[in-house]
Amino acid sequence: GTVQVIPHITNEIKERIQRVARNTNSDVVITEIGGTVGDIESQPFLEAIRQFRKDVGRNNVIYIHVTLVPWIASAGEMKTKPTQHSVKELRSIGIQPDILVCRCDRPLPLGLKEKISSFCDVPVECVITAKDADSIYEVPLILETEGLAVQALDLLRLELRQPELSKWQTLVDRLYHRAIEGVEDKIAMVPRTVEIAIVGKYVQLSDAYLSVVEALGHAAIACGTELNIRWVNSEELEAEETQSHLEGVNGIIVPGGFGVRGVDGKISAIKYARINKIPFLGLCLGMQCAVIEWARALAGLEKANSAEFDPTTEHPVINLLPEQQDVVDLGGTMRLGLYPSRLQRNTLAFKIYRQEVIYERHRHRYEFNNSYRNLFLETGYVISGASPDGRLVEIIELPGHPFFIATQFHPEFQSRPSAPHPLFLGLVKVAMGDEEDYNLSKNGEISGENGSKVDSIELPSINSEINS
Repeated sequence: GTVQVIPHITNEIKERIQRVARNTNSDVVITEIGGTVGDIESQPFLEAIRQFRKDVGRNNVIYIHVTLVPWIASAGEMKTKPTQHSVKELRSIGIQPDILVCRCDRPLPLGLKEKISSFCDVPVECVITAKDADSIYEVPLILETEGLAVQALDLLRLELRQPELSKWQTLVDRLYHRAIEGVEDKIAMVPRTVEIAIVGKYVQLSDAYLSVVEALGHAAIACGTELNIRWVNSEELEAEETQSHLEGVNGIIVPGGFGVRGVDGKISAIKYARINKIPFLGLCLGMQCAVIEWARALAGLEKANSAEFDPTTEHPVINLLPEQQDVVDLGGTMRLGLYPSRLQRNTLAFKIYRQEVIYERHRHRYEFNNSYRNLFLETGYVISGASPDGRLVEIIELPGHPFFIATQFHPEFQSRPSAPHPLFLGLVKVAMGDEEDYNLSKNGEISGENGSKVDSIELPSINSEINS
């Protein structure tokens, strides 16, 4: 039959919301509808949430509308017209906001709140000021001060609870280097600046590496240091001197990506980090480039490459898994999602994680070619993490270097403001000159999916040859 926007697509949207509630057993599910009210793209979603309130009960759904109250410099006043018109547009499709979160660059006066309340039919206490903040991490504290949570709980008929925001407040205090009660004064002092180079081909669009940037920021906050990011276009490194782009940085990250463009520049950056003992973290493609660099420079394989970049290379140190090599249509064959890795003791990876089994998120298709595993081990490379069956290489590192580690997975996706990922924390600490303690894991326990404790398991040694 014919697929229609209503009811087929709207029903699927509602089912996705319900599925989250069922799978997580949450008290509240927050669903964001992006874009601007009136956009064609958002209409099915708005219709779905309009229906949803009727389906599950009026007291079980609230609508929170984020709107703009701009300051007009020439008039010297704030204008509520954009908010009024936005609410009018929502009403025309059957949605009456319960709470208005008003974006503005200065505090919203009570008089304007009362005006918005009157014209938009929202209680004045439900008109929330969302003043611009210097950091996004301040926003939860601002919204709590404005009473957003209190109003939402009241409308949903839920028990009013006092939020525990002391750790979040400490995080913001560290961000601005404020004095923190019970913490040594050195945390609050204006720190040195750590400069980390991110070498990639999408650097003109910094949001392409947003998760990496945020993960670095989380680590910098925890370490009490200022962070400066030097964006380096890997394509420029192919034609120009590497030193001029990377000289003076305290650390280098080569993040993930796809395709051959800019790869030679990434390899040059990795070589520079290896030779000059600069702390280095490679992520996904960054690990594969590190493997290629080592193969060419130290393993005697001058023409080593990835089969992704050169399908006819003599030495495909990065290749598809054997069972995928005859597959013509590679669509849907990527390794996606959360997978376990087993770490080798007495390695940098184990020192950082202090766990035998870790779970990290993946998004890649090509893997380390196990035909070359023994050669790499013989020439000094360390394979410190692999899949539980020992077949897939997950982490490589270089002994004798202050910090040289690369992962096939994406650790940036699991970093949180109050819990920096240990790999990024380790990089920043070493970049600061502190090599004593890389770790931020909890209690040294082995943790599994969703942070649950996992028993130790017996696995085959990963430092042995695996047939490809």
